[in-house]
Amino acid sequence: MKKLLHQSQVLITGVLFVVFMTVSCDLDKYPLDGPAVGSFPSNEEEAIMGLLGAYQSISTLDASSTPIWQVMDNITDVGYARPGNNYTSPITSSLTTDNALANKPWQYYYRTIARVHSVLDNLPNIQAEIQADQYNQIDAELRFIRAYSYSQLIELYGNVPLLKQSVGLTDADVPRTDKKKIQEFIINELDEVSEYLPLSHSQHGKSRATRVAAFMLQARVALYSQNYDLAVRASKKAIELSEGVHELTSFNNSIDLSGQKHDQGEPDVSNVFGHAGFSESKEWIWIAEYSESTKNTHNKQYYAASRLGKGVCYWGPTQNFIDSFQAIDGLPIDKSSLYNADKPFENRDPRLDLYCVRPHSRFMGYQFEPNKSFSTVANYWPVIEGSAQSPSQITNTDATNAYRSFSGYLWRKHVDIADYPSTSVSGVSELGVGIFRFAELLLLYAEAKIENNDIDESVYEAINKVRNRAHMPSLEGGLSQNELRAALRYERKIELANDGLRWFDLRRWGIAKEVMNGYLYLNRAGNNWSADVIVKIDENSTPIYNEEKAKDFFTTQEVVYQEGKDEYWPVPFSEMNANPNLEQNPGY
Repeated sequence: MKKLLHQSQVLITGVLFVVFMTVSCDLDKYPLDGPAVGSFPSNEEEAIMGLLGAYQSISTLDASSTPIWQVMDNITDVGYARPGNNYTSPITSSLTTDNALANKPWQYYYRTIARVHSVLDNLPNIQAEIQADQYNQIDAELRFIRAYSYSQLIELYGNVPLLKQSVGLTDADVPRTDKKKIQEFIINELDEVSEYLPLSHSQHGKSRATRVAAFMLQARVALYSQNYDLAVRASKKAIELSEGVHELTSFNNSIDLSGQKHDQGEPDVSNVFGHAGFSESKEWIWIAEYSESTKNTHNKQYYAASRLGKGVCYWGPTQNFIDSFQAIDGLPIDKSSLYNADKPFENRDPRLDLYCVRPHSRFMGYQFEPNKSFSTVANYWPVIEGSAQSPSQITNTDATNAYRSFSGYLWRKHVDIADYPSTSVSGVSELGVGIFRFAELLLLYAEAKIENNDIDESVYEAINKVRNRAHMPSLEGGLSQNELRAALRYERKIELANDGLRWFDLRRWGIAKEVMNGYLYLNRAGNNWSADVIVKIDENSTPIYNEEKAKDFFTTQEVVYQEGKDEYWPVPFSEMNANPNLEQNPGY
């Protein structure tokens, strides 16, 4: 994977909104012979280095050494985190204004915006020294990064201060701007900059903004703001521009292992979500890049992997999510004759095994069994390494460790067995993280068309491309708007799982009040269950349980969602304390 240049060699500055001057990492330790703050950037090279610093700033937002995109779904109905204040509070309506997870996005996205402004404010001063197309591209990429940062801030916090240039300590008391006005600002910005962005960056992989990414971001913001006409136009434009550049990547042959036991092999999606995927797959439109050479790495595999896989099992799918997967005939499991509760993982949407790790499967070279009846499990590493023709047996710490998976499942998506040798508490990984991909773009287009009640064959085509890639049957024709909406919501729930979008979907669809009130079901013991546990699968692909029966097989996590409060996170206490013009969100 191509490496970002060393940003620590140049001045990358900007005042962190309200909090502090940006001095907290190597990127901000200015060389003694570097340029003064007021003159940065003084030339094209410094402008590019400042731009790269802004890109890198986005990628530093994490929790438990896991990039934020792979954290967010684990505080929803589809994923579960190891219990603790940072991750239990968001799903029990008990966030506080000093909660670390709730504070981080505000601080880090405003840090990124400050870095954008540190370049953007003075960029006109060196315009005469830079070729017009290069100048316009640098300007456009910086404004794209700022637009993306605001798109995240408004979904997490609602109204936020809209800064269009650097602010100092004396003029930082900026009030919050209405969310709708910021959405309009983002949309207009992307209109203005899109023509100056390239269709691809042949020398920089997928870590920098392109014209496709700009229209996709515009489509996402428009969809979230219920501007469906614009969402259709922008997503359609992005799809058209993607021709010959972006497309879905077929899953490799390991898709045939879906529903099989560990002795048949290990499902593998690294050609899309692993090192190979981020370097080669045309599906990715924009990624966050990590590199040891820039001292920008993460350790998410350690937090995601099984105990036998040298991890600590911080994250995992819920039983609710596992039961959401359709049968291979395209019907929910409460309606399909192919579903057998005695063999619940057979004849299911292959993405269950491609994206999740469940009992009786293989993961990181080991048989995965959270049930204590499996005192030993198969170790396939002797076979993988070629030292034996059959697996050995090993003590099953995935069932006995006190900090084994808390949900009974793990995420296969977004980890790579290639990182197994270096997985440890002090490990570092350069595995990229996807931000925009073609599968989401197709679903953005389909949802905008459905919500606009502008239903034609292109809607079916967009959804079916995603389904057919997973060997799932095409949708039946002639579906109503409500039926297509249900089909679209299933695809977003399944295909985009653990991509960091579910939190936003639950709130914008208005279903968080149902989905996130009651119980999440967890199968930490890897128990079998009976068919009468599930009453039905509703129109949003949410399993409805017979609570009394379900508790016989599963443990529970009570979840609470308060309307009028939990749509947004609190403004950090430190910001409220420093800026008297800020108002707190309701309920905090």
